[in-house]
Amino acid sequence: MLEKVHEVPLEIMRTPVRVKKPPWLRKRLPTGPGYEEVRRMMKGDSLHTVCQEAHCPNQWECFSRHTATFLIMGDRCTRNCRFCAVVHGPLAEPDAEEPSRVAEAVRSLGLEYVVVTSVTRDDLPDGGAVFFAETIREIRRRNPGADVEVLIPDFQGDEAALAVVLDAGPSVLNHNIETVERLYPTVRPGADYHRSLQLLERAHSYNPSVPVKSGMMLGLGEKPEEIKKALKDLFETGCRLLTLGQYLQPSENHLPVERFVPPEEFETWKTVALDMGFLAVSSGPFVRSSYKAGEMFGAVSG
Repeated sequence: MLEKVHEVPLEIMRTPVRVKKPPWLRKRLPTGPGYEEVRRMMKGDSLHTVCQEAHCPNQWECFSRHTATFLIMGDRCTRNCRFCAVVHGPLAEPDAEEPSRVAEAVRSLGLEYVVVTSVTRDDLPDGGAVFFAETIREIRRRNPGADVEVLIPDFQGDEAALAVVLDAGPSVLNHNIETVERLYPTVRPGADYHRSLQLLERAHSYNPSVPVKSGMMLGLGEKPEEIKKALKDLFETGCRLLTLGQYLQPSENHLPVERFVPPEEFETWKTVALDMGFLAVSSGPFVRSSYKAGEMFGAVSG
């Protein structure tokens, strides 16, 4: 049975932003049995996905392909980054049964490549590192052979917390720097550019066999020379997997889009990054850090 496909302007999915969206930011959104099955499963198992909580424009496509990025430790964040749609507010204790439910959802979906991320939990002593580790192990226990990519917060620079996650054996360690250094105070209050770079460098040094990945949003007012410097900074940490995507304003309460970057410019930055030595780069208006992550891993894992 063919899935229904609707061409829906992204404008209807969000509060209107200050700048009119260009034609390349129109996307054909598949719905149908696959999409509904994943959506019902997440709701029925009390699971969260970053696809839904962060208003990802790719969620219809990914759900229809039976993929999703699991969001653990709740749906509320201790930080309030001005680009992010994840809710900031009162926090609940992490659910000790959640790793098992995630692993069972992976089994039900038949996933061979899994991406797990979390809200930032600065309220927890280890930032939630133990919950990442338990989720990795439980997925592997119930799904032998599955590869697990983790997209982690900065753990406030805690080396021990990072080691807990790496000791659980993720296939890829991902941490996004999100934007250039100059824009951090505006875009990521509570985060630190150099702390994020240090985390990536520590991850690579601790276990060089685990690929290190990071990503950035473009369109927040960054300058070309700042982008190039950020890419160079990332490369020097040992990061070799890179994603570049367009920032889209989740609501009128978030930072406005300063510029819509055309697809050909994303291709130029992909070339720049590959010429620097990055092994795999996904770059385009709709690219997000976990979009087709398994394909990127497969391209470098041999």
